[in-house]
Amino acid sequence: MSTLSTFRNATRWSVAATAGLLVAAALPAGPAHAFAPPGGAARVPDRYLQQRLDWRPCDSGALECAAMAVPRDWRHPGAGPDLTVAVSRHRATGPGAREGVLMMAAGGPGASGLARPAGLAESAPKVAAAYDIVGFDQRGVGAGTRVVCSDQPAVDSFFTSGDLRDRTAPAIRRTFARARAFVRDCERHSGDLLPYLTTDQAVHDMDLYRALLGVDKVAYYGPSYAGFLGAYYATEFPTRVRRMVLDSTVDFSGSWQSFLTGQPLSFQRRFEQDFLPWLAQNDTVYHQGRTPAEAKAGYERLRQALHDRPLELEGTTVTANSLDVAATDAMYNTGRFGGFAAALGVLERPDAAAPAARKALAQRLRHAMGADFFADFFAVTCSDTPWNRDGGHWVRESAEATRAHPLAGARELTFASICASWPRSKAPRVEVTGKGLPPVLMLSSVHDPAAHYEGALRAHRALPTSRLVTVTGGGDHGQYLDGNACVDGLVEGYLLDDRIPAGDTSCPGVSAPGAAVKTTATG
Repeated sequence: MSTLSTFRNATRWSVAATAGLLVAAALPAGPAHAFAPPGGAARVPDRYLQQRLDWRPCDSGALECAAMAVPRDWRHPGAGPDLTVAVSRHRATGPGAREGVLMMAAGGPGASGLARPAGLAESAPKVAAAYDIVGFDQRGVGAGTRVVCSDQPAVDSFFTSGDLRDRTAPAIRRTFARARAFVRDCERHSGDLLPYLTTDQAVHDMDLYRALLGVDKVAYYGPSYAGFLGAYYATEFPTRVRRMVLDSTVDFSGSWQSFLTGQPLSFQRRFEQDFLPWLAQNDTVYHQGRTPAEAKAGYERLRQALHDRPLELEGTTVTANSLDVAATDAMYNTGRFGGFAAALGVLERPDAAAPAARKALAQRLRHAMGADFFADFFAVTCSDTPWNRDGGHWVRESAEATRAHPLAGARELTFASICASWPRSKAPRVEVTGKGLPPVLMLSSVHDPAAHYEGALRAHRALPTSRLVTVTGGGDHGQYLDGNACVDGLVEGYLLDDRIPAGDTSCPGVSAPGAAVKTTATG
């Protein structure tokens, strides 16, 4: 997703002391921290500062959970009804010295972070022994106050109604129409919430959480978008950061527009330079071609077949877009290569596949994106930073992206047309400078498909105190606890012993696994 004793029980800490901490933290001076109205700082009402987190076992049983009330708008914290943010914690397990609180968040934006501490604690027992690991569902997400836009069938229609590579005028008109309809649904169901679902608002929730935990500073681990979130938190509350690890972070130095329009290249690079060579090397198992070129041609033949005649698979309609979505999903981690390669065989010869394999694949392909995730993803990315609102620009831009990098480029018009139609945002522009921060550890792999290395380098330059660990020969999205002992040693040395490289460094990537045992066909 930072020496402190373990945080004190929330029912025992001094309300007066913590209230003072929070007001001081939430209302700092300086242009990057602007949530106070002109003419003076807004007072944070006592109902937020004096609340006590009622910790109870989470549904999973591995964590404790609570509900935290937060202002709808931190710039006017006394106005409007509260929002609810669900929070969780895993108490430190070790008998030795405690390091305090390690806060973590989820990616997306739109993913749930509530259960994440359990996974980290299980996979990193030394960290779990030293830290209370805490997580949360960001405002608009999961178990708290959720944003609601279109229903699942309407979200599915973005990927099932025609081919996203179709550049004909009627197809482009339908894309813009679906985008406008989606935005109308968001405004109808969540119009009073949309202006406040921004990263800037969320980091103030995080600092309220820190204060209610009774600690002065936190360590932070943030993968993917959670790195973006962490960079904003560090910018607005630099004195509250003890240590920070940003793993495969979304580039926070520019705009969402510049970051997302860089993804088609990085997904295509991962597909062509990592996956297709791996697939060709394992042709004796998957029979998709003995060379990368043959494997790519086979992918395109299957895609064309699904374009011409979508496949009905166990109640799921599989389209050309479905194939691209499955491919982009597989690019996130080499551990997914085998499953996707086996899926290609099922889609080519569904009648020869085992019933269990057909059903499992149909379930995986049923929804390209969940409606809840889709809603929050666009609520944040369309509001955090400005977007070009000229439809003609996006028609031209997306045509080139589709031609040059079709795997993810074909979806560019769909995504951009939503943000081009989004209500204009009043979110402040947060410039990440790294001022006042301790050393920050950043992790990035050269072929990361989702958080491209080009963006990681820009983000690294924006944080002068950061040390960048480049994973060479790798492309997984999320490097910590990904089976790389070099990376894990650097992260845990930093979190547990405050050891950090003197400068930028690198770790060799972990080799892609061999072919999985193919069990999808009946034989």
